[in-house]
Formats: sequence, C-alpha cells, structure tokens
Amino acid sequence: MSKLSNAKNTIAVVSQHDFDFRKRFGQNFLVDEGVILRALEAAGVDKDDVIFEIGPGIGTLTQYLCEAAYQVAAIEIDRKLIPILEETLQQYDNVRIINQDVLKTDLLGLAREYEAGRPQDEATGAARRYVPKHDLKIVANLPYYITTPILMGLFRQKVPARSVTVMVQKEVAERMTARAGGKDYGSLSIAVQYYSRPRIVEIVPPESFVPRPKVTSAVVTMELYGEPPVKPVDEELFIAITRAAFEQRRKTLVNALGSNSSVPCGKDSVRQALEKMGLSPSVRGEALSLEEFIKLSDLLKGSEQEQA
Repeated sequence: MSKLSNAKNTIAVVSQHDFDFRKRFGQNFLVDEGVILRALEAAGVDKDDVIFEIGPGIGTLTQYLCEAAYQVAAIEIDRKLIPILEETLQQYDNVRIINQDVLKTDLLGLAREYEAGRPQDEATGAARRYVPKHDLKIVANLPYYITTPILMGLFRQKVPARSVTVMVQKEVAERMTARAGGKDYGSLSIAVQYYSRPRIVEIVPPESFVPRPKVTSAVVTMELYGEPPVKPVDEELFIAITRAAFEQRRKTLVNALGSNSSVPCGKDSVRQALEKMGLSPSVRGEALSLEEFIKLSDLLKGSEQEQA
C-alpha cells in the first residue's frame, strides 16, 4: 500500500471506498509527510514503544507509527473506516484496530495487556507495583470538537503514558501552553500544565489536510509527569476551583467561586484565603499561576474543614 501522506493516494482510497466525511467526527486526514515525521520525532517514538493512536482515520499516520514503533493500537470510533484501515494497514503485523469510542475505552487495561506504560511510583521511589516492559506513548489527530474531553479523560484516568502528542486547533494549542495573565490562559491551561509539560511543535496550515479544515492546526506534545511536581491536598477541589474561576472570566474570584455550587465555600472564605496569599479580593482567575491556584485550593480546603 502506497503512503497515504500523498494527497492523491488519500483521495484515491476515499473515492474507492465511497467514503463520506462525517463532520460529527471531525474527519480531516493529514497529507503532509513533513508534519508527520516531525510529530513522530517530537513524540520520541522508537522500536521499543507501544503507541495508542486515537482517531487513525484511514491510517495515514498509523503507517508511519507501525514502521517506527513496537506495537500500535489504533482506536477508531467510525465503523465505516474499519474496512479501509484493514486494507491500508494490511502489510503491518504490529497493529491492532479497535473500533471503539476512546472515551469509553479501558486504556489502563489495554496498557497492561501490552505490558506498556511507566512504573506507577517512578517519581516517588516507593516499592514498584508495576514495571512495564515497554514505554507507552499516545499520538492522535484529535477531532477538534472533543479535544478537551479526550485530554481530560487521559489525565483523569492517569493513563501511564510517557507522552501525549496531538494535532489540535491552533487556538486550543495556545490555550494549552498559555501562562497566567494572558488572554488564552484558562482552566485548560492549568489542567494541561498540572499533568504535563506541554510545548507547541509546529503550526500546521489547512492545506496539509484532506478535506481542508477552516482553521489552522498545531502539533502539541505533552511530557506527562509521573506525579505532578506540586500537588494540592484535595485534587478534586482544585479542579473544581479552576473550572469555576473561568466559567465567567470577567467575575472576580470572590464572586466566581463564592457563588458556584461546585465549590463548597462562601465568598468570605475566598476573600480570607486571597488575603492570606497577599492578593486583592478583586483579583480574577487569569492572574493566578498554577501554583497559586493550588495554594488557594489548599487554603479553602482548610477553611472547609474548620467549618465542618
């Protein structure tokens, strides 16, 4: 099978199978070999790696992954693409096609099946409970409408991957890597940077895809932490606070958190916590760094326990 990174080959395969692109799955197939090779380099894929690919489409990136990695599990939600994948990947004996919604896939179980991942306690030095034989890395050309749920699912499941390398909308990439004080900074920035060290690898123009999307894209790679460098006392409360802080960006933190039902504290508690941090009660969420949100979360947790 010829490489699908050639646009003519992609169009030929799509036409041969009479495939209709489905907007609800965000289907835009990458046809730029240079972008693919740079993404693989950024992900650090090598012959000892197990790769979970989310949304392989017709197998363009998958072909390169199969040649670079030990094993590839390609998770595709669209059953109409399965026979195409079986054809375009037939020459590779190290790929498994899984017709599932990644949001409903047991990725932890799949990692163990492949004996892949990273030691669960690598960062702490405690007695190891699980020592995988292969590094696990995740690579994906994500449907743009569902980027955040997929990323948060990977983070919250604590999938034991070394890295996650994704193609996303450029604006989302900028939000993922934004720092406090900028217009792109928000709850996604904090979540991504809490669980990983992200960087934008490359900006990808619409002409690198078939069909061409209406937006510019970007490749982002995230080196996942074994354990976050700074951890809150209550991770669930920390996540709830960061979400509430940006649901209505123009609100002060006192108003945004004090009136949100997902944050178990009142305005007075928020005001007092901010004062202990040396911050103005009129401060907004966009001004606080990741570390400051963790400090705020811990202070509010203490306030909650005092009132209990």
